[in-house]
Amino acid sequence: MMKYILMHREIEVAEIELDELSHITNIYEVYAEEHFPVGTLGKHGVDKTMLAKWWAKRSIPASRSGLRETLDLLHMSVPQELLAKCYGLSLSDQYWISPKDKPLMWKEINFFDHDFSEDVGNLLFGYGEFSDSMSLISPDNTSDGQLIKKWKIADGKRVLIKGGSNPYQQEPLCEVIASGIAERLCIPHTKYTLLWEHEKPFSVCQDFITSETELVSAYHIMQSRKKPNDLSDYEFYLSCAEQLGVKNIREQTEKMIVLDFLIGNEDRHFNNFGLIRNAVTLEWIGVAPIFDCGTSLWYNTQESLIKPLSPNLPAKPFKKTHREQIKLVKDFSWLDMKKLKGMEEEMEEILSQSPYISRERRVVLCDAFCQRAELLGEIANEHTIKEDISQENDMIF
Repeated sequence: MMKYILMHREIEVAEIELDELSHITNIYEVYAEEHFPVGTLGKHGVDKTMLAKWWAKRSIPASRSGLRETLDLLHMSVPQELLAKCYGLSLSDQYWISPKDKPLMWKEINFFDHDFSEDVGNLLFGYGEFSDSMSLISPDNTSDGQLIKKWKIADGKRVLIKGGSNPYQQEPLCEVIASGIAERLCIPHTKYTLLWEHEKPFSVCQDFITSETELVSAYHIMQSRKKPNDLSDYEFYLSCAEQLGVKNIREQTEKMIVLDFLIGNEDRHFNNFGLIRNAVTLEWIGVAPIFDCGTSLWYNTQESLIKPLSPNLPAKPFKKTHREQIKLVKDFSWLDMKKLKGMEEEMEEILSQSPYISRERRVVLCDAFCQRAELLGEIANEHTIKEDISQENDMIF
């Protein structure tokens, strides 16, 4: 067992205890309850179970590709063991732990202002070799998601490099395509580019979090309050954000739903969208730009099974299908479908770079996207007509 101080930048939050596997076993003293991670306070204040769960989720998920092999090389049994090695430091927020007996200073170790090791990332990618001299102080220890990924410093900027999955290695290309669509439709998003290494595609994006801001997932936003029985998950999330003072939350969330409908995103779960707040003042800045769109465009579906107009195309997080989820959108006035002209050709050009995607598959995917776009246009027009009729009736009566 070892005692640490849970820190929020320079603020001491609480004295905690970790066991040999880096699980939180005790909270001894609370110094700044208001600085506890969002969603870890219960109705009676600090909740050890909720904080322990938050800390455990900070580690690499056990399902990450290549993780088991990496842990074996490092002689570790669970990914949580990597957390203490990097003091829990992340490039997504400003939380970390300082050993009580040997205090550290945020300004001397944070990953936003200082170099970090790429050893863990290279091991996860299968590139590196284990040595006793390698450093485990890396933001890769606190990265989420199942696909292989690693952080890198390029031209002084922190960038995330993320791979794909067999058989098509399509997720990185989907990220680039999705960011291109969002750019055309003026939807706030994270820009992705394509990188090829060892004959495989990887998506690259710059960290949109700074040393003074942090990303708080929708999951943790919704954990901060008790959900009323009469509210859907969708309305509850919007309500939580509105109570925090976030403006335009409905408008921005509707834009995310529209983009996900267009690209057939299958995995927009509550942990890959959310809000940004100032970690110094604790003021909420707004909605995070859209990121993590790789599980879209039928990324792992065989061509003969791609049904772009199927009413059962699976969706998350608010409804089970995109046909149901798109009904949550109340305003399409911002959507200009003409801006998507030429997107099919752009998509074809991106897909053609990959040897994992056949010409036949490219044709099917581009055609499927066009069908989704046409369907979205029809839904938006139908909604606008109904709104116009409703407004005319209101004027009459």
